[in-house]
Amino acid sequence: MPTIKALPFDFRFQPASTALIVIDMQRDFIEPGGFGETLGNDVSRVSVIVPDVKRLIEGCRKAGLTVVHTMECHRPDLSDLPDAKRNRGNPTLRIGDAGPMGRILIAGEAGTEIVPELAPLPGEIVIEKPGKGAFYATSLSQVLAEKGITHLIFAGVTTEVCVQTTMREANDRGFECLLVDEATASYFPEFKQAVLDMIRAQGGIVGWTASLDDVLKVLTHG
Repeated sequence: MPTIKALPFDFRFQPASTALIVIDMQRDFIEPGGFGETLGNDVSRVSVIVPDVKRLIEGCRKAGLTVVHTMECHRPDLSDLPDAKRNRGNPTLRIGDAGPMGRILIAGEAGTEIVPELAPLPGEIVIEKPGKGAFYATSLSQVLAEKGITHLIFAGVTTEVCVQTTMREANDRGFECLLVDEATASYFPEFKQAVLDMIRAQGGIVGWTASLDDVLKVLTHG
């Protein structure tokens, strides 16, 4: 069985039953002028991982893993956007408002799209999610069950919000979860580090973490 050097101990998996989940690598979060920057964040702290996420996606594709992309977004009529979520952040520019890349986090708008470097290939799964976690109000559980997926490898942004939330949801559903260090990021580096520590604490209470090179080494050579 393929084995990745990881923390707190080795991660064993079978490619046929493993999926890569790439969380919210969207223009609004990654690019200058997007929603992330309007909230006062330094987007260079998250855009820096794009090349590494690309390497991971390509490695997983070549190894035959299922690849899933998620996008945080809402319906144009905002019927799936609770006030408790819309009222967070910048009070002058909220989800659904007109931003530099179209209406912020609305399905179909330019800013909601995945950055071009990481665009899904035809046939790859794209999950549009209204919440932080990718299992909430989506078909993700059903899609993974139909494909016989038991193990998940995670990448994306931000580490402490949508990535961690989805990983915890997956753990509660019985999936074995691995987060790839260089393929995830936060606007706040200390938040990312805290998440890595929490995931692998107490014998891997939420899952595993591993370096990109160690993951690719196994995906490439088995």
